[in-house]
Amino acid sequence: MSQSRRSPCPIACSLDLIGDRWTLLVIRDMMFFGKQRFEEFLESPEGISTNILTNRLKFLEEAGLLEKQPYSNHPRRMNYQLTERGRSLRPVLKAMIAWGLKNIPETMIPDDEQSRI
Repeated sequence: MSQSRRSPCPIACSLDLIGDRWTLLVIRDMMFFGKQRFEEFLESPEGISTNILTNRLKFLEEAGLLEKQPYSNHPRRMNYQLTERGRSLRPVLKAMIAWGLKNIPETMIPDDEQSRI
C-alpha cells in the first residue's frame, strides 16, 4: 500500500492509517465481537453507512489489516478476517478501552460483552 505521509512521526503515521472515525470501530467489531460479514458490521450501534463501510473494508484490506474470502457461490459475499497485522492492534484497542472507562464519564462495557474484551 502506497500512502503519502505527513511526517515520519509514528503517531502521525498510525493516525494516517487508523485514525479516521470508522476504522477502529470496524476492527473492534472483528476483534472483540467476531463480526465477519458486511451485514454484521451494519448492525453496530454507531450506524456506519454502506458506502463508508465498503470504503473502510477495502482500505483495511489494502493496508494488510484484514483479508477477505468468499463464503458462498455469490462472488460478492465475503467473510472478512483480521490478519496478524490487524490482530496486533489488540493492545492498542484495550488501552483505548481502559483510558475511555477511566477518563470519559458514562462510558461502559455492557455486562454481556465483558468476556469478549
